[in-house]
Amino acid sequence: MRQLLLDTETTGMDPKEGHRIIEIGVVEMIGRKLTGQHFHVYLNPEREIDIEATQVHGMTWEGLKDQPLFADIADDFIRFVDGAELLIHNAPFDVGFLDAELGWLNQRLGEARYQRISDYCQIFDTLAYARRRHPGQRNSLDALCKRYQVDNTGRTLHGALLDSEILADVYLAMTGGQTSLSLDGESDELSGASNNQQRRLVARDGLALRVIQASEAELAAHHAKLDALAASAGQCLWQSLEQPSPQDSGNDDVASVSG
Repeated sequence: MRQLLLDTETTGMDPKEGHRIIEIGVVEMIGRKLTGQHFHVYLNPEREIDIEATQVHGMTWEGLKDQPLFADIADDFIRFVDGAELLIHNAPFDVGFLDAELGWLNQRLGEARYQRISDYCQIFDTLAYARRRHPGQRNSLDALCKRYQVDNTGRTLHGALLDSEILADVYLAMTGGQTSLSLDGESDELSGASNNQQRRLVARDGLALRVIQASEAELAAHHAKLDALAASAGQCLWQSLEQPSPQDSGNDDVASVSG
């Protein structure tokens, strides 16, 4: 399934008060990899923008009056998102505005041409997911960037496309977890080992395995990666495996397999 990271910027907080979307940013991800495909538009909201909103995203109505209306881009937007899973941080906010825009467009057309966004896409709320993973903690996009060591230094003001790209990195970090290690052609002895036991490569025919020690810089990078995995999944199997066992001491014909 295509996954799309989506964010919007608006004239204010509530579409029920007539507030409108002024920017939509969507980036595409397939197989947990960004494809480089995106959908990005600025929109003329046909109304003034609350000063508090301008302080967040830096945009004014005067600067947007030459941009297209939502009606001008609605078909292109629906075609881009149709059938995908939308990943949105605080999904009720953005989905509420998108549904409101589509509803107003139906009223202008005098027909129910457009459905609700959830009729075109699956919706995944990354904020709700983060709150389940980190109860009682701050789970704003900025807070998650800090927690998962995602670089957002270029984010001085909010922007829909920039926030979508940052959300992609945060989502991948939050849901990264760990996958099982499988080596092509490994023996039944290896493949049948318990997930809770350290796997070992044992020398055959009395031949000693060559062991190349990691440098201090490589070890530091390795442990930083394990810390990030532990933050993502709540635990990290490799960290427990790296604790040396007494029987391993001085055994030169056994090399440990580690991440």
